[in-house]
Amino acid sequence: MTSRKARRRRHVPHRTCVGCRQVLPKRSLIRIVRGPDGVKIDPTGKAPGRGAYLHDQRSCWQVALRNSLAQALRTEFVPEDREALIAFMDGFTDE
Repeated sequence: MTSRKARRRRHVPHRTCVGCRQVLPKRSLIRIVRGPDGVKIDPTGKAPGRGAYLHDQRSCWQVALRNSLAQALRTEFVPEDREALIAFMDGFTDE
């Protein structure tokens, strides 16, 4: 019998898309954060504040912007924040 060391699997954090409720690895989603300076897109995934995650698909963003994103971030969107998120969403194609 040969002795083999079992390789440890690296832990991959998973998050839920607030648009479609699909659970995926954190790295494949876009983080939106409510911080002290308002609601922003967090490309690093490390900004301080309450975060929510979305796919890079227009359909998920449209569903989330109706209500579930504001609910997940526990905030009300001011018009400037909503416009910034919509402008970011406009760069996506729906698959």
